[in-house]
Amino acid sequence: MTTFLLPDLGEGLTEAEIVQWLVAEGDDVAVDQCIAEVETAKSVVEVPSPYAGRVATLHVPAGTTLAVGQPLITVTPAAAAAPVESTAPVADAAAAYREEEQAGSGNVLIGYGTSGGAVTARKRKPRADVRTKAETRTKAEAEPVSGARPPQVISPLVRNLARTNNIDLRKIEPTGRGGVIMRADVERALHQTPAAVAGERRTPLSGFRKAAAVALGRSRSEIPEATVWVDVDATKLWELRESLPTGPGLLAYLARFTVAALREYPVLNARFDADRQEIVEFDQINLGIAVQGDRGLVVPAVIGAEAMTTTGLGEEIRRLTATAREGRSTTRELSAGTFTLNNYGSFGVDGSAAIINHPQVAILGFGRILDRAWVVGGELCVRKITQMSFVFDHRVCDGGTAAGFMRSVADAIENPASVIARL
Repeated sequence: MTTFLLPDLGEGLTEAEIVQWLVAEGDDVAVDQCIAEVETAKSVVEVPSPYAGRVATLHVPAGTTLAVGQPLITVTPAAAAAPVESTAPVADAAAAYREEEQAGSGNVLIGYGTSGGAVTARKRKPRADVRTKAETRTKAEAEPVSGARPPQVISPLVRNLARTNNIDLRKIEPTGRGGVIMRADVERALHQTPAAVAGERRTPLSGFRKAAAVALGRSRSEIPEATVWVDVDATKLWELRESLPTGPGLLAYLARFTVAALREYPVLNARFDADRQEIVEFDQINLGIAVQGDRGLVVPAVIGAEAMTTTGLGEEIRRLTATAREGRSTTRELSAGTFTLNNYGSFGVDGSAAIINHPQVAILGFGRILDRAWVVGGELCVRKITQMSFVFDHRVCDGGTAAGFMRSVADAIENPASVIARL
């Protein structure tokens, strides 16, 4: 028998949670077949088997956090495995879990992605029953004998959420296909359950939140940040976008103007080397786009944004956003950013003093666009106004540089046609 240990998944990761097993004890596996889906601090990835044979032992149940180097699965080599009858067709019940989890998947700040070669993951349908034999026995012993159908829960994350908050799954009305209990069902029951007097509820941080806590805490502790903001008349940009219904979105234009301003002020497209007390500027602009998903904040980067048109930026932003929300961004996309653009207006808020995405030195954000009273040419009128906020590392520049950068972006928003013509 050969035991496969949880491999080093790269990017300094030391542990991973087993989201679900894609095989069961007794199954035959081939080399490179995906055997488990795991959640690291930076992404959800599939782990392929380096061995062929029959699964003898799944060492931990789904939902367990496992350290790198600990036993994951034991496989009996193919030559030593006894012949078995062909297995029944794999059920597709786990599609409901896939649909739920992918709707909110994402990586925290920077992430993990597979490289080429033997570890490249291939998409396979997960098994309907992903419990280990030990789990099955425990569940059978714990449940009363009755004719009622047991709760249908595919996702171990949903099961853990219910167990942590003492929610009885048998009392939850499922909304998933085939009577599957979804995360939203448990959360709804949780909100309907009155809290105990003077009680408390503890929720362990997921790998994503742990990574976010470390990265954001480091940013606040190391960077002497300053925040400036300005109200911008976006009426002409709004009208330009409305006149081109099939053209780029507003965020694509904001990205184009941000890239142009970074060319004028390259010190903001940089990182600060504290050990050598140097400012390291980058020739390439990899524009990070903040994306919020159910699992947490992700910041994939438009690599080489300085060479793209507005249309090209729009297409790449849409692709990156969709990929990030599925939790499938690559390592390069999630770690290559040199500057971050944040559209928090999509959440219905006007302003934010954002936290810089370390090791970058600045972040630019936009609030929602509102109809507001504005004075133009001495006359009071209604205009489309948005608040632009800019947070920068005071070690790399002073307020004059920050103000110049902001005015460059603001002027482009207020007169987009003339600016695009000369870009």
